[in-house]
Amino acid sequence: MTTQRRVAQPRLYDLVALLTVITIIALDQWTKSLVVSTMKEFQEIVLPGIGRYLSLQYIRNTGAAFSSFNESPIFLTILILVAIGVVAYLYIRMWNSGSLGYKMVFGMIIGGAFGNLIDRALRGGGVVDFIYFHIYEIGFKFAIFNVADASISVGVFLLFLFVLFGGIQRKEAKQEPLPQTSEQTASK
Repeated sequence: MTTQRRVAQPRLYDLVALLTVITIIALDQWTKSLVVSTMKEFQEIVLPGIGRYLSLQYIRNTGAAFSSFNESPIFLTILILVAIGVVAYLYIRMWNSGSLGYKMVFGMIIGGAFGNLIDRALRGGGVVDFIYFHIYEIGFKFAIFNVADASISVGVFLLFLFVLFGGIQRKEAKQEPLPQTSEQTASK
């Protein structure tokens, strides 16, 4: 029973990761199709209440996340394939053992990657970007992005935190107390 339980839980986590992937892809594709059907390219819609800092602006991005690598489609394709390969390799390594947090983070990254790949296939190599964050008072204008970009970015950031702090916790948990010397035992 314990062996079945140990294997069943990571499989349930894999199901949660798959649902995360499907949810991200569905949300990404739905928002992009909504933007394409209701807005003109370069049109900006100010959101009531928060429009001063966050608005919608429809652009087509032929580069990678946040409009990088616009002029290098071959390099961009190689970069995307390498990134997908690395993420797939890392996920396969923890197939029956990873925690729910790791599985969901990988689900976010994979869902975002596939959301943008689907968009590239449907829209001739480009993706629809529409979320525009800016603070005019200080002259800050962030790159326009989409749900898939946000999912990948948040997923990578959380993965970094999990690796950083998870690795520290594992090291602390594995440390065993040092054996006491005869002097330390005598002083007690």
